[in-house]
Amino acid sequence: MASISTWFRYMAHKLEYSLALSVKSHRREKLSDRELIQIVCKNLFHGKVTYLHSDKGPEMSPTMGAHENTLLIRKIPIANRRFVFIGDAVVLKDPNDSDKYLVRRLAAVGGTEMVSGDETEEPFVLEKDQCWVTAENLELKAKEAYDSRTFGPVSTADIVGRAIYCLRTAVDHGPVRNSHAAMGRDSPILAVELDVEEMAENHKA
Repeated sequence: MASISTWFRYMAHKLEYSLALSVKSHRREKLSDRELIQIVCKNLFHGKVTYLHSDKGPEMSPTMGAHENTLLIRKIPIANRRFVFIGDAVVLKDPNDSDKYLVRRLAAVGGTEMVSGDETEEPFVLEKDQCWVTAENLELKAKEAYDSRTFGPVSTADIVGRAIYCLRTAVDHGPVRNSHAAMGRDSPILAVELDVEEMAENHKA
């Protein structure tokens, strides 16, 4: 059972998430003050800041299994430097199919100069709203990995979450290695919202 201090930190994260989500909704839909308060209260007192996601494929092995994994994902309301960090395993929309989602490692963000190992390719700088994501399986060739080496930079707006816990099998599971900053921020959320039994049931389904 989580301690009182952990619960306090958890609720602080929920409030931060709720406020960020309400601001995002307001910018998009021009909501009234009452509607904004309703969104904040709904997410703060009734919603979770995580969800389960099934990820298949070898791209993120060995961090995640080479086949099917059930992941606990922390929702990211706005993919800025307050919520995501270089080194995080992020969930993002597939650049070629917005109905699908990929899990890849965030390798660079806007303002970073990208230099290819191929001398025939010119260096370039990622734009403010762009990021570069990579697969982790070193056994895959660049074209097989299906990451930014294949589809190029992606919009940071397409990042929807961060993988914080991975269940590969009923006996092989644990926290996902992310940036030091992210793991510190996610620890109270794991303490409160992680349910390995639920993940195992979802994994079988």
